[in-house]
Amino acid sequence: MLKKDLLLEIGTEELPPKPLAQLASALAGGIHQGLQDKELDHGDVSWFATPRRLAVVIRDLVATQEDKQVVKRGPAITAAYDQAGKPTKAAEGFARSCGVEVADLGRMETGKGSWLSYKYLEQGSRTGDLLPAVIDRALAGLPIPKRMRWGGNDTEFVRPVHWVVLLFGEDVVPATILGIETGRETHGHRYHHPGTMELSNPGEYTDKLLAEGRVVVDFAERKERIRQAAIEAAKSCGGQALIDEDLLDETTALVEWPVAISGTFDEEFLKLPREVLIASMQSHQKYFPVLHPGNGELTADFITIANIASTSPETVKRGNERVIRPRLSDAAFFWARDRKQPLEQFRTHMDKVVFQQKLGSLADKTARIENLGGYIAEQLGIKPDLVERAARLAKCDLLTDMVGEFPELQGVMGRYYALESDEHPEVAQALDEQYMPRYAGAGLPQTATGRILALADKLDTLVGIFASGQAPTGDKDPFGLRRAGLGCLRIMIESALPLDLEACIAHSAGTFAHEINAAAIASDVFDFMLERLRRYYLDEGVSTAVFDAVQACRPTEPYDFHLRVLAVNEFLQLPESSSLVSANKRIRNILKQAEYTRETRPDESLLVEKTEKDLLRQMNTCKAGERVDREDYIARLTSLAGLRDYVDAFFDEVMVMCEDEALRNNRLALLSELRKLFLASADVSRLQ
Repeated sequence: MLKKDLLLEIGTEELPPKPLAQLASALAGGIHQGLQDKELDHGDVSWFATPRRLAVVIRDLVATQEDKQVVKRGPAITAAYDQAGKPTKAAEGFARSCGVEVADLGRMETGKGSWLSYKYLEQGSRTGDLLPAVIDRALAGLPIPKRMRWGGNDTEFVRPVHWVVLLFGEDVVPATILGIETGRETHGHRYHHPGTMELSNPGEYTDKLLAEGRVVVDFAERKERIRQAAIEAAKSCGGQALIDEDLLDETTALVEWPVAISGTFDEEFLKLPREVLIASMQSHQKYFPVLHPGNGELTADFITIANIASTSPETVKRGNERVIRPRLSDAAFFWARDRKQPLEQFRTHMDKVVFQQKLGSLADKTARIENLGGYIAEQLGIKPDLVERAARLAKCDLLTDMVGEFPELQGVMGRYYALESDEHPEVAQALDEQYMPRYAGAGLPQTATGRILALADKLDTLVGIFASGQAPTGDKDPFGLRRAGLGCLRIMIESALPLDLEACIAHSAGTFAHEINAAAIASDVFDFMLERLRRYYLDEGVSTAVFDAVQACRPTEPYDFHLRVLAVNEFLQLPESSSLVSANKRIRNILKQAEYTRETRPDESLLVEKTEKDLLRQMNTCKAGERVDREDYIARLTSLAGLRDYVDAFFDEVMVMCEDEALRNNRLALLSELRKLFLASADVSRLQ
């Protein structure tokens, strides 16, 4: 079957940089899905994106759909013929709809009876005829929060559209996409090649735009070019480029022809905190800072990425240097003014700042965090004085000028201002650590005070937002509760904190005003956290069966949960595990069918068979050999692995459900006791 490459390019005004890659990827995914729905086979799918275009190239797309046999079902045989065997109007109507006589119809058998049928060969449609609808559907499904209109038509897109290329092989597929007639003319760089260029086929798309249009359309290639250019430019300054991946992505989405240019600023600004300089350069100017190669300190250099190969790069350099100075001057002004008063002084304005409409002010949140932080410290056997002090200062820096200008510095500036105010170093560090982990996989708080403050802050937000009726739904999570929940779990597990999560949630719920009724949603928050925990372990490669085996015992301490998971994973590596898993399933089913729920221990005097006596004796040995430390689940399960031969022998030689009621109940009690031994770690009967 004939196959050709397909190119779709949508040329626009400057697209928003942050979602650019997502838009291009979603467009490619939508077209791929549409082609699958139309049963059109194809090869690799590639997406391309620059500030002025979204493009998709599909290799080896079939030119037509395959022909296929279609069976059309008609009326039931009982309704198709009368008692004399003549066709009814139903049969005749069905035949007319198929364009044949009743005699040409066939019959088909189903589980529900016999039916008239008509089988015919449906010819496949031309791919070119199907493409416009596939593309329109893909465009309609793009994740664009707010679409815009332009001109006098009703077309809506993320930005106004100026041209559309739609090539299938060497041919233009005639269509109207987003109000624009398709063609083969694309546009190069806005300044280096402002005119149009004709494309002969999809295969020359990237090379022609690169060579003639001065446009690097491949997002990944452009990103790597920027990375290497920044590294080389920093080397020429005698330093190392500090490359933030998010900034690198954003810069890649801002240029079509990247050129790195270095610049400098007044060394006097190096007296500002490192994070302030980095935030100013990265957030406001989209510059890459430069580090000293020896000590890693900031230098007075920066790297900017221009979207043009200027004939006067020195002019571009001076322009960027001129722009950065007032930005850094503002930061220096904020730094000086914020430090004119102690950090605690900002508390006086907290009651005027709303945290969340139903949950009160920042002052209210601070009081709740202090209460919960003290409770957590008590559970961990830690003196609460540093925690409570840190909680009182936790949100003070939100009212400073610096954080007002650079919100991403919340906590960081709290640490600096706390040290300036002669607060305890651990209190100052905790103000920064309360927001950790700041993103997936990021570092955790290293101080005890920081861990407790981070937990109190996140749990207060989780409980409060749930109580206000704004729990996450679908992919919507405006308050970042999934991230907060995972952060709490990581802190508890990876810092080995023996904390009862359910009790912490309940205590947090009790710190809210009565009219909020937070206690009513405490169980919902705990269940939400368990789902986050499931995702945590799936990402770590732990099977669902292992998670379910531990969850069945409902441990409420995440660290305890973690120790059980590790133990079950090790247990599964033992040669005895398979047999014991099967035996536990059998025990569970026997007890369930017998509806046995008693708590009585087996009576040794009623054990008549040698194998059941041996099993009980070995069970008692396992109990006696258990360590006092409740956390040693690995040793416990390893010990229980020694029961395999005794359990196998018991089921081979003993009739549990015998006629003698006393013997039967005693054997059920023995199995119940055996099941409890395993349930002390996990419900291994759930393992596959």
